[in-house]
Amino acid sequence: MNATQTELVINKLNQIMELELAGVVRYTHYALMVYGYNRIPIVSWLQDNAQDSLTHARKAGELVTLLGGHPSLKIGELLETEKHDIGDILRESLDHEKSALCCYHDLLKLVEGNSILLEEYAREMIMEEELHQDEVNKMLRIPGTISSFTTE
Repeated sequence: MNATQTELVINKLNQIMELELAGVVRYTHYALMVYGYNRIPIVSWLQDNAQDSLTHARKAGELVTLLGGHPSLKIGELLETEKHDIGDILRESLDHEKSALCCYHDLLKLVEGNSILLEEYAREMIMEEELHQDEVNKMLRIPGTISSFTTE
């Protein structure tokens, strides 16, 4: 990669890091706001997602430094909707996962054909995000239905 391409990749990795750090805050907040009969498994699932987001942020930051860049100290957008129904939390989570997926696809486009390491990283993260998105989608489905949940 030339210097311009490397700079674009570093910027995208920093954007991913910021987005994933926002996920840590978001999922931690959601876990604190869950009430009701199903609280324990949902809180556990949200805490696991916060940990996954932190791991993803660390990976992106490590790649920034590998490329000679400086990891961002910023955190992605945090929006308090004041909606804490489990369905609302899951829909917000799905939107967040879609944003992350877009960033990883953007990264893949930037590095394709230039770096096997970065290509494989982007593909692995796309796979993880797609699986997570599918998991949230299944949680949003009405029990007994097979069709996918849609936000449109």
